Amino acid sequence: MQIYRSLSPIQAMTFDLDDTLYDNRPVIHHVEEQVALWLFQHHPVTASKPLVWWKALKAKLAKDDPWLPHDVSLWRFEQIRQGLMLLGYSETDARIAATDAMLEVHRLRNLVDVPDETHKVLAELAAKIPLVAITNGNVDPEKIGLAQYFQLILRAGPDGHAKPYPDMFLRAQEFLGLPAQSILHVGDHPVKDVMGAKKHGFQACWYNDRGLTLLATRKAKILPDLEINQIEQLSQFIR
Repeated sequence: MQIYRSLSPIQAMTFDLDDTLYDNRPVIHHVEEQVALWLFQHHPVTASKPLVWWKALKAKLAKDDPWLPHDVSLWRFEQIRQGLMLLGYSETDARIAATDAMLEVHRLRNLVDVPDETHKVLAELAAKIPLVAITNGNVDPEKIGLAQYFQLILRAGPDGHAKPYPDMFLRAQEFLGLPAQSILHVGDHPVKDVMGAKKHGFQACWYNDRGLTLLATRKAKILPDLEINQIEQLSQFIR
């Protein structure tokens, strides 16, 4: 743990979810692998194009509609829908197929293993201060057993632009009714979490469980107030 600035009294915390409260990397790898198989089984024409084609289509959709990266579920839906149309599906059939595919995406997306330590720490914190979840992803905290700890859950897309944009930080602060400086945001990403929080007046805790260093992390733009490598370390800041 490293403290870079004197911390103001913490009256509330906001949390990133993916790769902060659990390891999301294997989850996403599994989603990508299994969704490709599901599409091939149910819509064999999807295998007629290589993965690079699907990735290029996704990038083009984001260029044509800059909102899409702020809503990852909608972005994937459009990738599947428009990809199928390019492969010969009617608009109606492509929409039905993409809707079915997204049901599988969301099922797979919520196969998350939340560590016992995360449950323990969140329970301790939630008993003392209000907690708010702020996520750019599309995991369902209710389905993975985390919703019980948060008074509010904000998701990029339905609740505004993704971090580091101000939308969800401002909504969290408004909900909490506290000065921004009294809120500590905890997240793993140097830009989306640390820079986003600091730009909007929050204190920022960088969750760094991969042994990175700020000087060697090219994404780091702003010094966090606090750096931790174990989620349990947060408990000592709340009495």
